[in-house]
Amino acid sequence: MGSPDSPPSSGPSTSRTHGHRIEPALTLMTGLCLAAGALAWWAGARTAADVIWVIGTVTGLVPAVLWVARALRRGRTGVDLIAVLALAGTLAVGEYLAGTLIALMLATGRWLESAAERRATHDLRALLEHAPRSARKRTPTGVLTVPLAQVEPGDVLVVGPGDVVPVDGRVLDTTAVLDESVLTGESLLREHPAGELVRSSTVNGGDVFEMRATATEADSAYAEIVRLARQAGAGGAPVVRLADRYAAWFVPLSLAVSGSAWWLSGDPVRAVAVLVVATPCPLLLAAPVAIVSGLARAARLGVVVRDGGALERLGHARTVVLDKTGTLTAGRPRVTEVALAEGWSAARLLRAAASVDQYSSHVLARALVDEAHLRSLELRPASDVGEEPGRGVRGVVDGAVVTVGRRENDDALPGWARSAENRAVLDGAAVVWVCVDGTPVGAVLLRDPLRFDAPRTVRRLRAAGIDRTLMLTGDRPEPAREVGMMLGLDAVRAGQSPAQKVEAVHRERAHAVTVMVGDGVNDAPALAAADIGVAMGATGSGASSEAADVVLTTDRVDRLADAVTIAVRSRRIAVQSALGGMILSLAAMVLAAAGLIPPAAGALLQEGIDMAVIANALRALRGTEPRIEPGTRQLLRRFATEHTELREVVDATREAAEALSDRDGSHALPAVRRVDQLLTERLLPHEQAEERELYPALAAWLGGTEATATMSRAHTEIERLANRVHTHLELAGRGAPGQAAELRPEQISDLRDCLYGLHAVLRLHFAQEEENYFSLGR
Repeated sequence: MGSPDSPPSSGPSTSRTHGHRIEPALTLMTGLCLAAGALAWWAGARTAADVIWVIGTVTGLVPAVLWVARALRRGRTGVDLIAVLALAGTLAVGEYLAGTLIALMLATGRWLESAAERRATHDLRALLEHAPRSARKRTPTGVLTVPLAQVEPGDVLVVGPGDVVPVDGRVLDTTAVLDESVLTGESLLREHPAGELVRSSTVNGGDVFEMRATATEADSAYAEIVRLARQAGAGGAPVVRLADRYAAWFVPLSLAVSGSAWWLSGDPVRAVAVLVVATPCPLLLAAPVAIVSGLARAARLGVVVRDGGALERLGHARTVVLDKTGTLTAGRPRVTEVALAEGWSAARLLRAAASVDQYSSHVLARALVDEAHLRSLELRPASDVGEEPGRGVRGVVDGAVVTVGRRENDDALPGWARSAENRAVLDGAAVVWVCVDGTPVGAVLLRDPLRFDAPRTVRRLRAAGIDRTLMLTGDRPEPAREVGMMLGLDAVRAGQSPAQKVEAVHRERAHAVTVMVGDGVNDAPALAAADIGVAMGATGSGASSEAADVVLTTDRVDRLADAVTIAVRSRRIAVQSALGGMILSLAAMVLAAAGLIPPAAGALLQEGIDMAVIANALRALRGTEPRIEPGTRQLLRRFATEHTELREVVDATREAAEALSDRDGSHALPAVRRVDQLLTERLLPHEQAEERELYPALAAWLGGTEATATMSRAHTEIERLANRVHTHLELAGRGAPGQAAELRPEQISDLRDCLYGLHAVLRLHFAQEEENYFSLGR
């Protein structure tokens, strides 16, 4: 029979202090009085039993009076007034057993409420408790432990095994292995090579390493998350404020029903029974517990919501406005294709280019180096390295001068280079040219790719009740329209300035509750203008996080769909619990007024209602989506890694097809043989393993084999085309005895079609698996 009339908490890290001490003590005292009185009554000492039960009733009455007085001082009509009247009424009419039961239920109800809120805010408190407070700083005299406030950008810090990274910084001279689960929700160790940025609050899961601080404590990524978590609470939610208004009419109603029962029946016991069951606990408990449970579940998934009001507004949202770069796309360029001169392979070209680019900090250079690492290529040391801004990087690798960047002259390009430039224009890609000893030997095409989880995010948003999705971006119209088409967005507006984004958000708000999602400094005004601003906190700017109501601490845009789903479900559970509890309480009041429920039974009945309401509200802590088994998740990660390694096979199919297009294509036989070997030894075993291991595991999770049937059909087509390529090679080897194998003119056209078709099917199939399946295992 508790009620949240105590002062509001300052944040999720502070449960009511008296809830840790007073409620348990009250529960113990009233419980002992109830038990002792029952023993005395059973032994025939009725007077002694009544005395003990009176003591129990008074034990509950005294703090209840204090709670009411505190509520009145704050200008609120405390709902504990009903409990005070009920306790006083039991003493007046001699229902001492009922009085002790009410006192016990009052104490246990408040204790249950406090415990429920502590459980619901456990994940939010964990964020606060994990915040680092000191750092080990390297000085000329040694390593000193200093308060975190004394760390400045440029300081060299030592992070030992198991230590928390104190501030944002860059790794020095080694590879750091970090557990980022506090920020991302994913219990995985991630390697950060020298020079890579690491974020505060991640945990060193490897050997000791040193880092150079790039931010102070206040400016680090985790500090903003902590500030948001401290503000998170249920008090701001409209459905919770409804509970405050509930007391204004429920108290007079309870007194009216109680007085009417007494006046009509002439029995004061009925009036007391009505007061016993007349408690607004169902609404007062359900709303905050459900909302705080939703906040806690979101935090567990890497979504920090500023307060309960933001969570409830998110549950009402019908329009989502999305930035493009860094939100729907990765936010950094990645290699999409490698064009090659005759005699070069993609691995050889990337190794040479990355060996020079590893000494550059340019964003495109980092993309080439990352691609080389993804393909497990061993980079060579380079000498005489120089970088010319706007032109590129030059260095000597294995005795050859390698230049990576823009083309150095406008001489006539060979066919492969003209083809590469044409594809770059069609795809809106950047081109990095690689020259060896002054001769162009390859071109690398780079684009900012769509996030694997972006299409699934849009689909899940629509399933959660979002009616309209649109994109606002400062990028060019062509790539913006392509992203919008791939995601099925309702509208795309390109070339938008920060002011135009704000105007667009205001227009959307005029029609529906609007969410704005972004990651950059230029998105901050639009985030602040929206009903709910959502910042990509893992990779975005501090300004966007500061302006946001919701921060996604993991670099996954599908957490936005998780947040909306949680918000909708939490509000539904809060309203459902409140209405159900109120109906039960009102029904109990009618029965008590009719004399069908005595005070003692009414106390037990009301406590049962309270416990049912709390249990139902706590359902918001649990997810409704099926869980992926750890073994299946491991399979997803394994095959996703193999996809990255198999990009060489995809590139090789295009290279061989283009070789067949040059002159008569007869010289392309070595390239086709290499494709056949890669298909036989690497690609087909990968596809067969997916059919044998991954798809059955996914079918069990997705609800049947039909969910993976289209992917299996793609496997069949890939194998058919691979067999066709192999058959062409067998035909090429059936010449006259002693004659070298060669492709006959009548084979060229069909073989080229097979290779181009295989390239297209592989790219589409890989993209489908990465979007629909592999993103689940991240």
